[in-house]
Amino acid sequence: MRVAIILVLILSFMGCKNWRKKEKPYEVIYIESEKEKEEPLDHYEKGTYGYDVKFLREYPNNVELKNGDSKLIISMKYQSRVMTSTSNGYGGRSYGWINYDLISSGEILPQFNPVGGEERFWVGPEGGQFGLFFKPGSSFDFENWQVPSCIDTDSFRSFVSTDSIAVFIRDMEVENYNNFNFRFNMTRKIDLMGAGRISDRLGIHIPEDVKYVGYETTNYVKNTSEEDWTKEKGLLSIWLLGMFKPSPGVTMVLPYNTNVTSGYIVKDDYFGKIPKDRLKIEDGIIYFKGDGKHRGKIGIPPRRAKEIIGSYDSENKVLTLLKVELPKGAVDYVNSAWEHQRFPYRGDAINAYNDGPLEDGGQLGPFYELESSSPALALQRDSTKTYTQSTYHFEGEEAVLDTICRQVFNIPLEKIKSAFN
Repeated sequence: MRVAIILVLILSFMGCKNWRKKEKPYEVIYIESEKEKEEPLDHYEKGTYGYDVKFLREYPNNVELKNGDSKLIISMKYQSRVMTSTSNGYGGRSYGWINYDLISSGEILPQFNPVGGEERFWVGPEGGQFGLFFKPGSSFDFENWQVPSCIDTDSFRSFVSTDSIAVFIRDMEVENYNNFNFRFNMTRKIDLMGAGRISDRLGIHIPEDVKYVGYETTNYVKNTSEEDWTKEKGLLSIWLLGMFKPSPGVTMVLPYNTNVTSGYIVKDDYFGKIPKDRLKIEDGIIYFKGDGKHRGKIGIPPRRAKEIIGSYDSENKVLTLLKVELPKGAVDYVNSAWEHQRFPYRGDAINAYNDGPLEDGGQLGPFYELESSSPALALQRDSTKTYTQSTYHFEGEEAVLDTICRQVFNIPLEKIKSAFN
């Protein structure tokens, strides 16, 4: 027998919109339960989900969710991030990028610990006069960039989990460039979905001859500060980022609205202008290379953004999709640019990043990222807002994946595959 911590939530996740009372939204109850026998994973090769689970089992506080061959593993040590997932059991492909060397070293890096993971919880904005990644008064240069510890090195300890759902809770505190201190409670629910819910969420028919995995995260932020959060002092956002494995055959695909006006379609100069042979804008879709060989980041403003983005890895025949939440009428998004900003609430709703060598020759990855952000959270004291994102991987023959691509993006898979040919 072992002692398991079970969190009994006083308010239903399905019906909760705001926690305005001062009572704690949960209580901790200790019960005894049978310890699940772990399957031996010694024989799985690197690149498989089984290999990654075995590696992560060497480090404490992991939670695994399972639904047939669809599986994922979450690390409480690394802020309840989804480390990786698979669509084909322990012997199947592992989709998340994991930094084996950094994790196994036990080293804590001073600025940022890129341990990997295909969905992590962060808060924005990164830079600017309300930025969270620069100390007050510092210049917006890389040597001054510092990921807050609450989203980098602090671990999560409380959770409740079933076979397919896990919930994590932690109190957090972070200060912005304007010397305003945010205190908040973060609750994160991760839900591994079956075929029916995946079809409903994406509005598609899943072909029989395809492997799939899909999960949804619902992220709750409650203002536990002594005062309301206002634009004048700075606001934060929920920022979800996923690190995936690059290859020469990876192309990110980000549709955008063509029937609106905005200051720009895509911001492509976060880390210097992206070369034209790596970024292509055509017929309402942005194509961006995800080969991990050239550092660059793009952003799409909320008026242009669409709710489904993704990538295709033609070498491994994997179609990855993200469905993001774009609240109707929301226009205020935090601006993460590394500068004093004229418009601090004209930021991006969606971002994508391709890793590559830094100026000193080092490299964080390689990996590529798909990212989304909530609108700026103008939360009154004791109030709560949520942000939801779902991630999907489909693996199979290209003819089968083509049917999904056409349903979601209304283009043939070949269009993505040949975007940079």
